[in-house]
Amino acid sequence: MQTSVLNSWQALQVKFMQIRDNKAFEWFVISVIVLSSIVIGAKTYDISPTALSVLAILDVGVTLFFLLEILVRMAAERKFWDFFKKGWNIFDFTIVVVSLIPVDDSQYALLARMLRLFRVLRLISFIPEMRVLVTALLIAIPRIGYVALLMFVIFYLYAVVGSFIFAPINEFLWGDLSAALLTLFRVATFEDWTDVMYETMEVYAYSWIYYLTFIFMSTFIFLNMMIGIVVSVLDEEHRKSMDEGLHESLDNEAKSIEQLHTEVSDLHRKLDQLLSQSDPKNR
Repeated sequence: MQTSVLNSWQALQVKFMQIRDNKAFEWFVISVIVLSSIVIGAKTYDISPTALSVLAILDVGVTLFFLLEILVRMAAERKFWDFFKKGWNIFDFTIVVVSLIPVDDSQYALLARMLRLFRVLRLISFIPEMRVLVTALLIAIPRIGYVALLMFVIFYLYAVVGSFIFAPINEFLWGDLSAALLTLFRVATFEDWTDVMYETMEVYAYSWIYYLTFIFMSTFIFLNMMIGIVVSVLDEEHRKSMDEGLHESLDNEAKSIEQLHTEVSDLHRKLDQLLSQSDPKNR
């Protein structure tokens, strides 16, 4: 009896796995996530009470669907805790659990609505390319941090020099360190930086050297270094994602083959029982 129940559960797990890995199901989930985003956005408009009631029904339907979808994905795992070994699964599970917080007229209603807004982020976990982008960005942050630190040193040095030299020309732009840093950020982003340069060139004709060297280092070198780091990490994560997808596909195929072997063994056992019962010697 216990073996039969176990075999039935394994067969059900295979079906859950097929549903989870089905592309049509994935696109349907993505469509529901988009619908959820539209429902949340529509509530920001001044609409009729009837439309609000319809949106509330849709919101409940979306919440129940997300709950069913996460349960299917959890049931598709061979072991229950395997589901929580992946960070993106924990991310989805947290969002679904938060979505179950009732939205009513209580003091937590606004918080619940704000938390439901995070359901839009589930698009990241369902679209592999977006997962790769976010993962690459998170991994690249420590490397970018060192470049940003060096960039801040350059900003700091130029800000101090600019404050000492150009403060008498324009107190608002160069009066102190913080003002000089904001001015240099304006220069680095090319926001009317020539106006700042021409103003100082009226007093110091060669002050253009200050601006051009700063732009060359801050924009052409450091920003391109950051872009290079992100592109490099993105390429690494793309390769890892392809390898993980291949391993996961092979693992799913192995599970299916193992399930088939179990079913075949069960059929052989039942066939042997039938043959033993129909054997005249056993009568």
